[in-house]
Amino acid sequence: MIALTLAEIAEITGGVLHDGADPEAIVSSFVEFDSRKITAGGLFLALPGARVDGHDYANTAMAAGAVAVLAARPVGVPAIVVTPNGRGDSTSEVYAHDEDGSAKAVVDALSALAHAVVTKLVHDSGLTVVGITGSAGKTSTKDFVASVLRQAGDTVAPPGSFNNEVGLPYTALRCDSDTRFLVAEMSARGIGHIAHLAEITPPRIGAVLNVGSAHLGEFGSRDNIARAKGELVEALPAGNEGGVAVLNLDDPFVAAMSSRTRARVLTYSATTPPSSGADLWASNVVLDDVARASFTLNSRSDSAQVTLQVFGEHQVSNSLAAAAIGLEAGLSLQQVAEGLQNHKSASAHRMDVRTGVDGVTVINDSYNANPDSMRAGIAALAYTVSARPHARAIAVLGEMNELGPDAAGSHRALGEELDRYRVGYLVAVGDSPNTRAMAEEARARGINTEIAADVDEAVSLVESVLRTCPAEYNANGNPGDVVLVKASNSLGLWRVAEGLLTSRYHHEEKTKGI
Repeated sequence: MIALTLAEIAEITGGVLHDGADPEAIVSSFVEFDSRKITAGGLFLALPGARVDGHDYANTAMAAGAVAVLAARPVGVPAIVVTPNGRGDSTSEVYAHDEDGSAKAVVDALSALAHAVVTKLVHDSGLTVVGITGSAGKTSTKDFVASVLRQAGDTVAPPGSFNNEVGLPYTALRCDSDTRFLVAEMSARGIGHIAHLAEITPPRIGAVLNVGSAHLGEFGSRDNIARAKGELVEALPAGNEGGVAVLNLDDPFVAAMSSRTRARVLTYSATTPPSSGADLWASNVVLDDVARASFTLNSRSDSAQVTLQVFGEHQVSNSLAAAAIGLEAGLSLQQVAEGLQNHKSASAHRMDVRTGVDGVTVINDSYNANPDSMRAGIAALAYTVSARPHARAIAVLGEMNELGPDAAGSHRALGEELDRYRVGYLVAVGDSPNTRAMAEEARARGINTEIAADVDEAVSLVESVLRTCPAEYNANGNPGDVVLVKASNSLGLWRVAEGLLTSRYHHEEKTKGI
C-alpha cells in the first residue's frame, strides 16, 4: 500500500483516533484481517466474523508490528474507530453474524480506503484497473490475465477467489506506486453488487466471460444474472476515455451487453467455427493426453501459436479473454501468446492435475462447482480417459450450492452427462437430496454408483475401484485410470484429492500443476 498517516486514513474512512494513536504515524505495509499475517508497519482490520471477532486480536496484531487497528469500537490499543451505522446485507457471509453493524462499518472503511488509494494511483502513477466477472471461469481467467500483464509491468491480482466486498478492497490495497495493473475479480449475489465493487475500484477494462446458471437460486433467472454481470461494462469509461469492454461473443447474454456500455467493445470466440464478427478467435484446437489445449490465436491482423499448461478445453475461452486484455494493455499478439504459454495455475484446487507413479491421474477441481463447470470437468475427464486405451473414468462429485428451486433437476442432469460421456464410476459425496438425485439418475443409466457419507468414505470407495483392475486389463499393464474430484467449495472435497494422492502416491513421477 502507499504510505499514509493515521490522520489521513482516519479522514478517508471517517474514523476517530483512539487510545494514543499518533496522527503522524505512518502505515507503510499491508492491511490485514488475519493477525498472523501482520508485518511491521501494517494496519490490522478488526473484522467480526462467524467464529472469531478481530477486535479480540488487537493486542496480538500490535505485538506483531501493526501501527494501529481499524475497528468498530475502542480496543485498548492505538486505533482508528469507525461508528456502526446499520447492518449489512444478510445474504453475505461477511455480514451473516453482524448483530450490531460492526462488520459493515469496518468493511465500509476498508472500501473507502481502497477507493482512495486506487484513485490516487490511477491519477499519479497511471494504474490500470481490469475488472473480470462471469458465472464461471473468473478465477482461472484472472490468473491468466495476471500472467499476461506481468510482461508489461508490476501486476497485483487476488489470491484465490478474493472477489467480494472484503476480498476486492483487500487486494486493491496491495497496490503501490510501482503497480501498473490491478486485476479485480468481481462476484455478485444479487443486483447492484458488481456496481458497488466497480465503485470501489473503477475499472478501465472490463471482461464478462459468460452468463450461466451458477447462483440461479439467488438471482431467479439468467436474465437477472445477465443484468448483474452487465453492471461491469456499464461502469466503464467511454471509449474515447480509454474504456474497453471485452465480451464473449459465444454467449448471447454477454454479446448483448455491447449495447449497455459507453466503452469500446472487443469480442472473442472459442467455438469452431468462430462466432461471426469476433475480434479474437481460436482455431486448430488440439488437446493432449491430459486435455491441455494447443491452438492458433487469431486477431484481425495476426496470428500466433499457443500451447496451454492448464487442463480442460474450456480454458481456451478463458485464455482468449486474457489475450484481449493483454492486447488492450499494449502487448503484441506474440507477447500475449508467450504469457499464456508460460501461465500455470496460481489458485489452489482448480484443475490441479497430478499423475502418480502407478499412472493414475487425479484431477482436483474441487474449489467450486456449477452446472457449466461440472459439464466442462466431466468432458475433460472423458477426454483424458479416451487417450488411454484401458483407463477407467471415476467421478467423485458433491453438491452444487445456490441453484434455487431446480437444484434437484440440475443434479439429475449430471447423471445424464456422466452417461453421455460414458463415465463408468460415480462416487457421490454427501447425503443431501440433491446428491441422491444425482446418484439415482446415474444408477438408472447403468453407471456404477456409490454414495459416500464423508471424505474418508469417498477415498475408501475410490481406492476400492482402483485396486480392482479387470482381468482383461492385467495383461496390458497399468490402465492409467483418471479420477475427477469436483463440488462446491463448502464441501471441502479437495481433501479427497489429497487423500488419494497421499495414500496411494507418496512419490509422484510427474506433477502437472494446472
